[in-house]
Amino acid sequence: MISLSVIIITYNEEQNILNCLQSVEGIADEIIVLDSFSKDRTKEICLQKQVKFYERAFTGFNEQKNYALSLASSPYILSLDADEVLSPELKKSIQAAKENWASDGYTMNRLTNYCGTWIRHCWYPDTKLRMWDLRKGNWDCNKIHEKVDLADGATISHLQGDLLHYSYHTLDDHLRQLHKFNEIAAISAYNDHKKSSFLKLFYKPVAIFFKLYILKEGFRDGYSGYLIARISAFGAFMKYARLKQLNESNKQT
Repeated sequence: MISLSVIIITYNEEQNILNCLQSVEGIADEIIVLDSFSKDRTKEICLQKQVKFYERAFTGFNEQKNYALSLASSPYILSLDADEVLSPELKKSIQAAKENWASDGYTMNRLTNYCGTWIRHCWYPDTKLRMWDLRKGNWDCNKIHEKVDLADGATISHLQGDLLHYSYHTLDDHLRQLHKFNEIAAISAYNDHKKSSFLKLFYKPVAIFFKLYILKEGFRDGYSGYLIARISAFGAFMKYARLKQLNESNKQT
């Protein structure tokens, strides 16, 4: 049986971290928490559990996660966010994989809880590669949204069970996060010399809404599905509006 290192990065996660830590008990051979100097009880809660707790100033999600990987004693990694919990079925699947490690990486479906409602359509299955052999790859630092980049030819298997994601507890949480990531995305697009336009300001939000609410059947998620599709469409508008602003400011310099 292989030894599994569980990696978690944190910042002000007192609301979530205990459930995350408890969900990996029994399958984690070591738990590494890399914190960005939280101002709440995150550190206190972690130190009450058997974890290896480290602190490092935040320099970006990918950079932080790759640094955390360097602290692992095993090359076999399970990487979780602090607001994620293993379902019982997924935990059994991980245990089985530990006993018979047969692939370079393992994917799993992520089921998101949005303001108290499980979103089973517009954000599902949201498949993530979260367990892998560190010798085959790490986090891709060139992406806005973190993604594990495995070597060419690496084998991947899919695990049964869901990774339960307790994302946004309130509507305000969603809006704050949306603004934060849209700014990052717009600046990244600008640095990649991408352009915005009045046409993109129109069709990009429409396309996002249509994809989430119609193609992904977000309407079956009720009012929460409508909110997600509507806010995501607004986010697309704000991203391209900000990019257009950056494009125009560059012309004036």
